[in-house]
Amino acid sequence: MTDAPGQSAMKQALQAYVDRINAGDAAGVLALFAPDAVIEDPIGSPPRSGEAIAAWFADTVAYGTRITPVAPLRGSHSSEALLVFDVEFTPPGGERLRIRSADACQFDAAGRITSLRAFWGPDDIEPATSD
Repeated sequence: MTDAPGQSAMKQALQAYVDRINAGDAAGVLALFAPDAVIEDPIGSPPRSGEAIAAWFADTVAYGTRITPVAPLRGSHSSEALLVFDVEFTPPGGERLRIRSADACQFDAAGRITSLRAFWGPDDIEPATSD
């Protein structure tokens, strides 16, 4: 992509992603994504787009999700940035869980997320505990 939004804009969008999820603002999170965005979370699962993304973030909020970055936001020389974090949530009928993840996001020229690919696997899931 030749029209990259710049590192600052991408990092601001990723910080807004963290802040809006932690605030329980599903509509605000969704506004960070381009209309044709695709989410693959985790990589290897069926990609989500359109209404499936809206439903994903509605569930995210319903599960009491909290994101804690564990490294500084990372930019690139192009249109991608990275968020490394722990995410805690409580699935329906389950115990609170923690997933250690890294989200690689691609952005359009307007600074909206067009692709989110989440890097985590079965070994990255554990019961959440108070640290």
